[in-house]
Amino acid sequence: MKQDNLIEKGYLQVNTIHSIYYEVCGNTNDVPILFVHGGPGAGFSDSDKRFFDFKKQKVIFFDQRGSSKSVPFGCIEENTTQDLVNDINTLLKHLGIPKVYLFGGSWGTTLSLIFAIQNPEKVKSILLRGIFLANKESIEYFISGGVENQFPKEWNRFKNNVPITNQENIAAYYLDKMLNGNDKEKDFFSYEWAYYEISIFKNDITETEIQSILKEFAYRSLSIMEAYYLINNCFIEDNYILQNISALQSIPVKIIHGRNDNICPLIYAETLHQKLINSELYIENAGHSDSEPDIENRIIEIIKKEFD
Repeated sequence: MKQDNLIEKGYLQVNTIHSIYYEVCGNTNDVPILFVHGGPGAGFSDSDKRFFDFKKQKVIFFDQRGSSKSVPFGCIEENTTQDLVNDINTLLKHLGIPKVYLFGGSWGTTLSLIFAIQNPEKVKSILLRGIFLANKESIEYFISGGVENQFPKEWNRFKNNVPITNQENIAAYYLDKMLNGNDKEKDFFSYEWAYYEISIFKNDITETEIQSILKEFAYRSLSIMEAYYLINNCFIEDNYILQNISALQSIPVKIIHGRNDNICPLIYAETLHQKLINSELYIENAGHSDSEPDIENRIIEIIKKEFD
C-alpha cells in the first residue's frame, strides 16, 4: 500500500442529522481528484488509494450520508441523491476547491454524472468505471432477476430468503428486515444482500474471495442504502442522466467497463458513450470489480497519463 500522505481528515456536518467523513491525501497544487465511491452505501476504503500517486495527485475521499464512517451509520432519513450532490458542493466549498476531476465507480458513476450535469463548471474531467445509469431498466435488472440465467444459484439464494408472497418486491422485503427486524434478521438480510452482489461482481470469484471482500468494507451500510435507493428509483426521474446529457458535452469523459459485467451490463456504458460527444470507452476483459487486472491497470494508466 502506498503512503497516503494524509493532509486532512475529519467530519463535516452537512445538515442537522448527517455528518460526512472525509480525507484529503496528497499535497499538490494541481486540480484535485474527487473519489466517488459506489454502492450506494459502500464507503471508501484504504484499498481505493492504490490507484493514486500522492506525490503527484491530491485526492479527496469521502463517505456519503449513512455510509461507512459517516454518521449516523446506515441512516436513510434525509438521504437522497440530491442530498448527496448537495453534500459534494458543501465539501468542496469547505475545502476551498473550485474545480475537480471526478472518478467514480458503479453507483459512483451515477452520482458523478448527476453532480456534473448540475455543476459542469466545477468539473474538469470525469473517469467512470462500471456505468450505472440508475434508470428503471438497470435497477430492475439487478433486483428482479436479470442475472438469473448466468447465475441461477446466486439469484435463487438471494430470492429464496423472501417468502413467495413477497417476491414481487424482493428489495423492499430485504430493506424492511434490515431496518425493522430483530438483531438476527438485520444481520442476516444485510449479509445476504451484500453476498448476492459480491458473488456476481467478478469473473470466476471464489467463496474464499467473497468472504474476504465482505470483511473489507462496511457491507451493512451498503445493503441498507442500496435497497433503499433502488426501491426509490434512486430518487431521480427515469433516464435523468441520458435526458440531461447535453450538460456534459464540454467535459472530457473516459469510461472503463467490463465486457462481462453482470451487475451493470455493458449496454449501458455503450449507450452513454454514444450519447456523449467527448468520451472514450475502454471495454476490458473483466466483470464489475475494480480489482480485476485489466480494469485496475486501465484506471492506473489513465490517471497516470492525466497527471504526468
